[in-house]
Amino acid sequence: MSIMDHIVGLAAKNMFLPGPDIFDIIFSLVLSVVIAIVISQIYKLTHRGMSFELSFMSTLVLLSPIVAVVMLFIRGDLVLSLGLIGSLSIIRFRAPIKDTRDMVFLFWSIAVGLGCGTYNWSVVIISTIFITIVMFALYFIRYGRSRNSDFILVVNGGKEYNSGEIETIISGYTDDARVRSHESDDNHWEIIYEMRLKDLHEKTVKKLIDEVKAVNGVTKVSLLAPQLALPV
Repeated sequence: MSIMDHIVGLAAKNMFLPGPDIFDIIFSLVLSVVIAIVISQIYKLTHRGMSFELSFMSTLVLLSPIVAVVMLFIRGDLVLSLGLIGSLSIIRFRAPIKDTRDMVFLFWSIAVGLGCGTYNWSVVIISTIFITIVMFALYFIRYGRSRNSDFILVVNGGKEYNSGEIETIISGYTDDARVRSHESDDNHWEIIYEMRLKDLHEKTVKKLIDEVKAVNGVTKVSLLAPQLALPV
């Protein structure tokens, strides 16, 4: 018997071996994609920042069904599971994680794939509902987001000014403020304040800038957040 005949014989034999139901496979993949889309939308709605990466949302959607496929392959097969561990050992992941919350969503998507690939559908659905409720609860109560933060206020002018008036305005919006630097020449001056705002709402910040800019002698006002904690 040739090698080809031997391979064909093994393939024909494996065709009649009992395996997972085709409906279970399709349902697992569909469920993993649907829940992964839900996860990506939750990431989009609860993202903290000025923008989010669309590529990361696509990654979340594709990661769950891929993990589910892997689990379907190694389901109950010790040899395949050991082979998978060996193949993954040569892969190096170099994608930087900009936000620790991104890692949470990655693990969530992987967990969904693991659950769907092992047919633990009820656990996947119930846990997804529970985690979604927790995510939105933390988002709406602004958990982990400080109500005040350190800012740098840069005030520029081109003629005489009233520093006392500027400091009085600043004191009404801050818990703590001090002058970091003060530079001046014949035609220009600049004062840099380091301060901690009481309120980070956009309207309050804009009002502070407008009041300082309205002081006689002030030509330019800039507010900087060293830790990128701009109000969002």
